[in-house]
Amino acid sequence: MTTAGRGRIPQRRIAETVAAELRTRILDSDDDYRLPTQDQLVNEFGVSYPSIRESLRILETEGLVTVRRGNVGGAEVHRPDELSAAYHLGLALQGARVTLGDLAAGLQLLEPTCAAECAKRTDRAEVVVPALEACVEASEELVGDGVAFTRTARQFHDLVVSFTPNVTLRYVVSSLVALWSSQEQAWAERLTKRGEYPSEKEAKAAVRTHRKLIAEIAAGRADQAQDLARAHLTATQALVLDRFDDGVVDASSATARHAIRSSQSSRI
Repeated sequence: MTTAGRGRIPQRRIAETVAAELRTRILDSDDDYRLPTQDQLVNEFGVSYPSIRESLRILETEGLVTVRRGNVGGAEVHRPDELSAAYHLGLALQGARVTLGDLAAGLQLLEPTCAAECAKRTDRAEVVVPALEACVEASEELVGDGVAFTRTARQFHDLVVSFTPNVTLRYVVSSLVALWSSQEQAWAERLTKRGEYPSEKEAKAAVRTHRKLIAEIAAGRADQAQDLARAHLTATQALVLDRFDDGVVDASSATARHAIRSSQSSRI
């Protein structure tokens, strides 16, 4: 492996082997896990510094670590979460030129199921309902402020999904909801700047629907909660799709990334 022509490929393979081991450690570890230093990794694996740096670059492109440069060096670990899932799914959809209309249709199939699952929770009165009620009260106070109202009203949808007991469903749907919320937030900002944001009457209607959905969930009426959630989702999506139906899902812009982070950080 000493020649330039023969050294590059083996080094890459070595780096991938080390990256695979470190990836497993990160995914299997607790949240406070820290990677060893580069010196420690060189000694542990018996490989060169370039191979270790290459393995860290592989993990960095996957979003699992952030490599700190300079004399101190090291790598900060990032365990995958719903935020990273939403962002990477969004990039895949954007790369495939998936339209907002297609994203909306997917949500209509999946998100209402989360409302039904919330209605089936035996602890819904203690856990789910109070959080949803607090969100609705906050949104009601923001009627008249298009951007702030949209952000808080979308948090209601985020919360419904976050209370879904099935982890797989929660991760998949939360990623789609975060993506849609980012598109709707951008829509609200554009229309507010133009003075074209929907009227306060429509905002108050959305608040009333959210309250009705809370009542169905509180009563444990899963089918009714699912039907109401689907009808409401379809109606609110229509406002955005009326202007941006043919637009492609955006996950890469600064506005979209900020909106995705905001929607995820609002969850409990």
